[in-house]
Amino acid sequence: MIIIMLGAPGTGKGTIAGILTKELGIPQVSTGDIFRKHIKEQTELGKLAEKYISNGKLVPDDVTIGLVENRLKEPDVQNGIILDGFPRTVKQAEELDKMLEKDGKQVDLVVNLTTPEDEIIERIVNRRICPNCKAVYNLILNPPKQEGICDKCGEKLVQRKDDNKETVKQRFNSYIEQTSPLVDYYNKKGNLYSAVVSKSINKLGKDVAEDVLKYIKEGK
Repeated sequence: MIIIMLGAPGTGKGTIAGILTKELGIPQVSTGDIFRKHIKEQTELGKLAEKYISNGKLVPDDVTIGLVENRLKEPDVQNGIILDGFPRTVKQAEELDKMLEKDGKQVDLVVNLTTPEDEIIERIVNRRICPNCKAVYNLILNPPKQEGICDKCGEKLVQRKDDNKETVKQRFNSYIEQTSPLVDYYNKKGNLYSAVVSKSINKLGKDVAEDVLKYIKEGK
């Protein structure tokens, strides 16, 4: 099964994708993690990607598409994949369709998440990441048991350099401008599932993940 997670930064794509991958037994692939790996290693691709990400802009299509195409060829995703952070533009979506079509596959489900902008900003500036096991925490919604320490592996938690209010606003605007047309693209294909993730209606990531799993089990 091939699932795509859509939504502005901070809507909970990673959290929900993590629950889905555990329940469905298919790997979650985040382009963000791929970019950060290259940035940390200061590869040529990493240096290029950093220029865009640090300014709240999206990495160019050709770079992103190449990375994903290589990833889709790896053995662990042949029975299914959850794409978190890709596609981000209609061009990327069209290229993904072409990649999958070559192998007789298609996108089965697109989970579209929306969250009020003020909640997105609050979530992201309070987000902390474990650099070792990639666990994600939130100082308000989901704090670690011991301040600054990962519950799972004991590593010291870090804040991403781009998790600040100014960059978040830029990323949100970039999403609205470039990525939101994907909602129309997949809606026309009939494989879009939309949900609101917001504390104001008591619908957090785990609640939405349960709804999505129920939707899948009922055969959409």
